[in-house]
Amino acid sequence: MKHLHGKFIAASLLLTSMILSPLQTHAELKSEVLHECRIGIMAHDTDINLWGASPSEKGIDFNGELIFTPGWEILGGIVRPNLGMSINSAGDTSYLYSGGLLEWDGGSGWFFDAGVGLSLNDSKGKDLGSNLLLRLALEVGHEIYECHRVSLIMDHISNANTADPNPGIDNIGLRYGYLF
Repeated sequence: MKHLHGKFIAASLLLTSMILSPLQTHAELKSEVLHECRIGIMAHDTDINLWGASPSEKGIDFNGELIFTPGWEILGGIVRPNLGMSINSAGDTSYLYSGGLLEWDGGSGWFFDAGVGLSLNDSKGKDLGSNLLLRLALEVGHEIYECHRVSLIMDHISNANTADPNPGIDNIGLRYGYLF
């Protein structure tokens, strides 16, 4: 498990450097690969109980996510592939995730996202029944200035009742996004 934890740390450092290192203008940052980068903090394993998780872990999660291009129109929104991670500050469950993110434009700078995909956790903290889990996410946010956004996110990881136990983890937090 130490080896997996080291990979989580290396991945978090790489993602952080990718997000924070550019000091160029927005026009120079236009990307054929990236649509948006998001970073934030989340309350870990909360008792909001939206999807039936039972809280027992502590700390906060440092979250980073890359949202890629191209996007495909579906259900009145645009779906894009995503890749992210959440690193827990208390040494409890941390995870990498990937999947799809469906975004709807709410007008006047507002947006709403729904995400689904798979996550791979480091098996620290409570027994989630498997290292490979389903991840669901809901996010609402607002563009505050040109390419800068803020949002409220709620995400859930669990084995979707494919294994026992299935306590799940619900996180809620704030994120900053930069559109390319």
